[in-house]
Amino acid sequence: MELLQLREKEAFETLNKIKNCRFVLIGGYAVNAYTLPRFSVDCDIVVEGETAAAEIAKELEKIHYIRATDTDLMPYHEDFLKYEKTIMKNFEVSVDILIKNVSDRLTRGIFSSKWVFKNSAVGALKGKTIPQELKLRIINPDALVAMKIVSCRSADIRDVFMLMPQVKDLEWVKKEVSERCEFKSQFLRIKEKIISAQFKDNLQGVYGRVDKIAFEKHKKAVMKMDK
Repeated sequence: MELLQLREKEAFETLNKIKNCRFVLIGGYAVNAYTLPRFSVDCDIVVEGETAAAEIAKELEKIHYIRATDTDLMPYHEDFLKYEKTIMKNFEVSVDILIKNVSDRLTRGIFSSKWVFKNSAVGALKGKTIPQELKLRIINPDALVAMKIVSCRSADIRDVFMLMPQVKDLEWVKKEVSERCEFKSQFLRIKEKIISAQFKDNLQGVYGRVDKIAFEKHKKAVMKMDK
């Protein structure tokens, strides 16, 4: 079994175990709900408070997840719990439980859990490498793009590129980003990255083959943000 398939299988089994708890799926697995699958290390979920977090943590411990103590590399600075499970040597699956809000360390942009829940809906998360489907509350594409523009790391830029054709209200996205950081500077970072000679190869290294027509379609959708 390939690593992406193995990780997705474990992630689906974990999400199925906690699906009756109250949370919103964000991050890489939310991206996978809307576009080509990519390799994702963490399963990121948002909860409204400590009670919901404790309930999920309890369920995770039942299936042999262990709470991580070294979280220095976590890209968020708000309250969170990180749980990890080793499924084979040097290969782990982790669940990050983000409590009350999601905030970016660099921009200090904050998205409250209330905002995340408001901009989410119950939808189908379909396996890309396994024949499974789950009904979960997932953040919508517009909100997911806004969050990733605020963070604007290399992985976020690749995700924005792949998600942009799914965006329904670009002006709303720009407004939400502008309320948390300078939109123009974030867009320029994205533009510089996607027009670079290496971008397509880097993109395909994560998402697999993206043909020329699809690449140009996504690029055009991103460039609409400049209007």
